[in-house]
Amino acid sequence: MSLALSTQLICFLLLSGALLLGALGVVLLPNVVYSAFLLGGVLLSMAGLYLLLNASFVAAAQVLVYVGAVNVLILFAIMLVNKRQPLRPMRVLLLRRLLSVGVCLGLLALLVQVALTTPWALPGPPSIGEAAIIRIGEHFFTDYLLPFEVASVLLLMAMIGAIVLARRDVLARDVVTGAPADQALLERQRSPLLPSQDASSPSAPSP
Repeated sequence: MSLALSTQLICFLLLSGALLLGALGVVLLPNVVYSAFLLGGVLLSMAGLYLLLNASFVAAAQVLVYVGAVNVLILFAIMLVNKRQPLRPMRVLLLRRLLSVGVCLGLLALLVQVALTTPWALPGPPSIGEAAIIRIGEHFFTDYLLPFEVASVLLLMAMIGAIVLARRDVLARDVVTGAPADQALLERQRSPLLPSQDASSPSAPSP
């Protein structure tokens, strides 16, 4: 085995290991902030795998769109949403976890079956270099125009949802329960350094 092939194999193993470990961390870690950061690592590992496949444009789009836009949007939504409210206990949590594990294992089995039964034409067609960018642009605006626009609409909906969740304190009613929002309480929860209402209110004069 030549030096180039061994280097490519080592890079592939390292990127694949980082991708798998990061994906497990995204699913299993209870802290959503750590999960969001690990999601960025997973997307960067995928960009590295695209580079190994000589797909430089796809790797750059992966970093710019998913890491630089989608993952940052997720982090902003997590940071801005008020997490001081106590979470309600979920019913039949064990059943939900079992169903999630079953769905994930079913998808994994399906992907493994597709990977094993597909007649891969190795080593594949030769790289066309910079002409690949022109061909991708043609496909984006002809054959795959509808999925491209649907993805942009989904990203817009996610951004609007993040803004609504982050600005719940300016609404007259809670967007989740519909109850009237306590503006003073929300302000104290968002600014823990401010004095509480009891401490800031003047004490009643003693008789």
